[in-house]
Amino acid sequence: MGRVERVRRPEISDLMLLVTVMIWSLNFTVTKYVLNHGFRPLAYGGMRFGTAALLFIGVTWARERSFRLERRDIPFIVVAALIGIFLNNVAFVYGTKLTTATTVALIFGTLPILTALFAAVGGIERLHSRFWLAAAISFGGVCLVALGSKRGISGHLWGYLLAMIGAATWAGYSVAIAPLMTRYTASRISAYALTIGAIPLLSVGSHQLAGQDFGALPTLVWIAFVFAVLGPLFVTNLLWFNSIERVGPSRASLYANLQPFLGAIFALLLLNESMTKLQVAGGLLIAAGIVLSRRRDPARVVAEGP
Repeated sequence: MGRVERVRRPEISDLMLLVTVMIWSLNFTVTKYVLNHGFRPLAYGGMRFGTAALLFIGVTWARERSFRLERRDIPFIVVAALIGIFLNNVAFVYGTKLTTATTVALIFGTLPILTALFAAVGGIERLHSRFWLAAAISFGGVCLVALGSKRGISGHLWGYLLAMIGAATWAGYSVAIAPLMTRYTASRISAYALTIGAIPLLSVGSHQLAGQDFGALPTLVWIAFVFAVLGPLFVTNLLWFNSIERVGPSRASLYANLQPFLGAIFALLLLNESMTKLQVAGGLLIAAGIVLSRRRDPARVVAEGP
């Protein structure tokens, strides 16, 4: 007789991962809402990341009493932060402003594929032949998402391009800081990355900050801003990395794959956005590519470190 295995009960780590992904998914809708109700994009991004940086500086000092980095890591984290925090945020907020939150959420579904591509370029992983088919399917899905817009490709072209840049810069940042995670805590890396990224955001967005009418912003916008700082940038950072320590990155990534679909659902329900049949098909193609890319041979990691 075959061995009968008990169904694994949900653990606290499963709940932590689910809460994390739901907060990330809701952030697409929150960002679209605050931009539609008076917050200027760079003013919003600069204030959000500046506030989060101060939070992580305080938490890191309270926990570790040190901000020490090895000298060889300083240029590395500066470049990573400029790409993954500064450039990523500019692309994300303007991409969200120029198209729908639903579309941005679906396009961000390509993150696993883009992350694998950057990992291969960096010599961290060796990609199997099936991956390239998976990548083609996922990016075909992105094209369907764009074609399925009621305004067509030309109507939201810059929004699509910026959303793709946002996904690509975050994927590159995730790969870039992976080696640093073996030497420093997540909170210390976040303290540096958010601070370094917030400085040019505040600088570039200074004219928007000066012209922002903060008194005219509705109360719900300020509630959304507090959520956007404490939720996607602060709480999820702690939950995500604690969960990875418990269950490993592979199982954690399964939850992360829910993000584009939950993001689209939140936008449909809370912003009354619409999704065409072609966009649904595109989202399914993106998901199919992710599933196909995960059917891989073990031990693909060939190198680790910057």
